[in-house]
Amino acid sequence: MKQTVIGMFDDVADAQDAVQQLLDNGFSRASVDVSTQKSNQSNESFSNFFSSLFGQEKSSSYAEAARQCDAIVTVHAESEDEAWRAGEILDEAGALDVDEQAEQYGADMSDRERAVAESGREETTIPIIEEQLNVGKKEVERGRAKLRSRIVERPVEESLRLREEHVHVERMPVDRPATEADLASFKEGEVELTEHTEIPVVSKESRVVEEVRVGKEVKERKETVRDTVRKTEVDVQQSDASHR
Repeated sequence: MKQTVIGMFDDVADAQDAVQQLLDNGFSRASVDVSTQKSNQSNESFSNFFSSLFGQEKSSSYAEAARQCDAIVTVHAESEDEAWRAGEILDEAGALDVDEQAEQYGADMSDRERAVAESGREETTIPIIEEQLNVGKKEVERGRAKLRSRIVERPVEESLRLREEHVHVERMPVDRPATEADLASFKEGEVELTEHTEIPVVSKESRVVEEVRVGKEVKERKETVRDTVRKTEVDVQQSDASHR
C-alpha cells in the first residue's frame, strides 16, 4: 500500500541533504519531491494537498505550518516499511515535527481569533519584510602560468690554428772527392721520416647558466561591496467619512 511521508525544513540546504540521503538509501528520484518556494503556494493549494492526506479537519493547520517552512520534502513510499525508513532519514536530516508545527500554529490561530472576536474588531496582518545583505567570499581562478622546457640546437663555430708536417726530398748535383765519412756511409740502408699533423678534437661540457624559479605570493586587498536591500514600509492614512 502506497504511503506519503512529508518532511518540513527550516533550511533549504537540510532539505537538499535529506533528498540526497534518500537517494543514497535506495529511493528513486521519481518518488521524492522537494519544494523550496516559500510562500509561493496559496493556502488553498496547501489545504487541498493536506486534505487528501489528513482530512479536512487538520488541513488548514498543516497547510499554514508547511507554508511557514523554507522547504518541504515529500516521499511517495511503496510500503509501510519504506515509509518508516523514509521518516527516519528525514528525521536524521533535521526535519521538523509536523504535528508539533501544526498544533503550534493551531494554538496561535485560536488565541488570535479569540482575541479578535472578544474585541469585536476585524484584523489584517501585513508582514514587514526586510532584506539583509550577506557578503561572503569564495576562491576563483584568475589566471595561471605554465612553464615548459624544450631542447633547441644552434650552430656554433670556433677558429684554431693547426700545425702540419711535410717531408720533402731535394736532389742537388755535387762533384767533389769522397771523404772518409762519405765512404763510411757508402752502404745499403734506409731512412724513414714520419709526418705529423694536428686535427681538431671536440668535446662538450654541460653547465648551468640560469635558473628559473616558480612560486606564488599571496596578497590581500580590501574591496567594498555595494548593493541594495529592500524593506517593507507601511504608510497609515486615516480618514473620517463624516468630514466628506
